[in-house]
Amino acid sequence: MKNTHQVYLISDSTGETLDRIFMALKAQFNNFNYELNQFSFTRTENQILTILNDAKNQESPIILYTVVNSKLAKFLSDEANKKKIPCFGVLGDLILNFSKILNQKATHEPSAQHVLDEDYYKRIEAIQFTMNHDDGNNTSNILDSDIILIGVSRTSKTPTSIYLANKGLKTSNIPLVNEMIIPQDVMKSDSLCVIGLVTEAERLFDIRRNRLNSLKENEASDYINLEKIRAEVDRSKKIFKKNKWPIIDVTRKSVEETAASVIKIYEIKSKNV
Repeated sequence: MKNTHQVYLISDSTGETLDRIFMALKAQFNNFNYELNQFSFTRTENQILTILNDAKNQESPIILYTVVNSKLAKFLSDEANKKKIPCFGVLGDLILNFSKILNQKATHEPSAQHVLDEDYYKRIEAIQFTMNHDDGNNTSNILDSDIILIGVSRTSKTPTSIYLANKGLKTSNIPLVNEMIIPQDVMKSDSLCVIGLVTEAERLFDIRRNRLNSLKENEASDYINLEKIRAEVDRSKKIFKKNKWPIIDVTRKSVEETAASVIKIYEIKSKNV
């Protein structure tokens, strides 16, 4: 039986940063059995001691932490070493090195990235806008979009739009049934960042079939007819090429990878407008 590591993620804030770092880290190892133990808003020595007392009684514990208070971070590291628990700080060296490069002291303030500043309210506005403009809804002010995603059904338009909104980008998405469904203002605009999403027909067939099965709708229709899907995808590509809109194939891309490609196109478009 493979050894299961007890992984402790300790953060003095929400733990979001640490969680993402661990997800990226674990993806590098094919045979990594683990159980996750997450602790957010850890800001006292007593909290740390409680966690460490639990960890020392576990088999194969590993600690990763983001604690910006240098005194508390040292306490955690020292106590973990005493208990011979592998313990790794994620931000410590980075903060120290940046402090040297910038020639200024770090604030060491927990949750500093979550301050309610202008960027925060920009993200909230973008999220509200994006939710109101999901799936072709509310096209009256669609020209206010930073990005418009167009694609046939089940090409990751909505999750990609929401991800982009969390980056502060107002994103509309339009399900492509036919060219007539696209607002004329969008068709005529040279300044809008319009991007077409496509995927392989076979992959789309599987996604749609699973979607219908989850809804317990098993009736055959053009929606899951492979030949119809091929024609649908080909037609969408022709529309995108006709309008000279960049195309992203999402077949083997995660939402994050698709969004990264969208952002790159958006940045290039913004420089050229």
